[in-house]
Amino acid sequence: MIERHALATLKRARDRQATVALIGPRQSGKTTLALAVAEGRPSLYLDLEKASDRARLSDPSAFLALHADELVILDEVHRMPALFEELRGVIDQGRRDGRRTGRFLVLGSAAIDLLRQSSESLAGRIEYVELSPLTAVEMADAHDVTRLWLRGGFPESFRAASDGDSLAIRLSFIRTYLERDVPMFGPRIAAEALERMWTMLAHSQGGLLNASRLASSMAISAPTVTNYIGLLVDLLLVRRLKPFHANLGKRLVKSPKVYVRDSGLTHALLGIQTMDDLLGHPIAGPSWEGFVIESLLAVAPAGTSASFYQSSGGAEIDLILEMGARHGVWAIEIKRTSAPKLERGLRSALADITPTKAFIVHGGHDQFPLGGGVEAISLQGLTRMLAALQ
Repeated sequence: MIERHALATLKRARDRQATVALIGPRQSGKTTLALAVAEGRPSLYLDLEKASDRARLSDPSAFLALHADELVILDEVHRMPALFEELRGVIDQGRRDGRRTGRFLVLGSAAIDLLRQSSESLAGRIEYVELSPLTAVEMADAHDVTRLWLRGGFPESFRAASDGDSLAIRLSFIRTYLERDVPMFGPRIAAEALERMWTMLAHSQGGLLNASRLASSMAISAPTVTNYIGLLVDLLLVRRLKPFHANLGKRLVKSPKVYVRDSGLTHALLGIQTMDDLLGHPIAGPSWEGFVIESLLAVAPAGTSASFYQSSGGAEIDLILEMGARHGVWAIEIKRTSAPKLERGLRSALADITPTKAFIVHGGHDQFPLGGGVEAISLQGLTRMLAALQ
């Protein structure tokens, strides 16, 4: 088992709250991580995709009372959204009996109904932890980081015997989402239409969202495009990165950037199988940018606000992390080259926002100053630096 960065975060949440919701895309490793958290203490695991386990909860209060001293893990909890209301009564009774923390660990494959139901029913009784697929901070060396970029972070895909097997796994994953999970979580959307949208987003990885242009290409309305993208965002498959806004007296870009969150899915949607294929494809640069952003956000401190900066005059920064008074604002430019340079657009952007720290994440292994307060650093180096802030 690859040790997950989120394990320590999940344990801390369990020790201070009655219920913890672990959310992440399907096959990202939630069940494995939950069982690791439960190791060494009495626990009960229920998979709510199984009719037999759902039947055991036909009278939730009575059943859970029999397991009052155990950590109860409820997998795919979106299958029984009404359960949240029942959990509130069980938690409140447990508090009266002196059992305040570590009662329930609920797992969900999307942020959509899970967050809505739990926030309404379990306010003050639940904490959320997001589990992304594997990231750079969890890799042993630079070779593994390169393989992670190509294959993406879903464990089965990353650990496949060959690049061909990995691609087949990801294509099957995409088909499962289109035919099974999307109809479960969202409105009825034709699988072909959503796959086309997903593929178009992969082609324009890291581009500014232009719903009208996408709508014209698909012969649908712009609001429908927005709804399609919103569903993929709720399923934790797509990220909308907001533009940085400050009163700088400059004309700034107002549209978000859109990324397919897992680089392996980006490559699968575009038919990219090997590293040679990837390095020869125009998507290589934007794909690396999205891969770096996801790796950094997976380890950024809780409460971090992420955005990008782009002015009409060409000043640009790929990622800005606002981490509060304690850690300040970090500006991060992303380059695939191993010999990065401090370019004029970045200098101008840094002068505009005056960050606490500034970095260029590059494709090499070394860390060195570039002047002007900017540090060149490897992806693993910066992920470890961010992880140490927890």
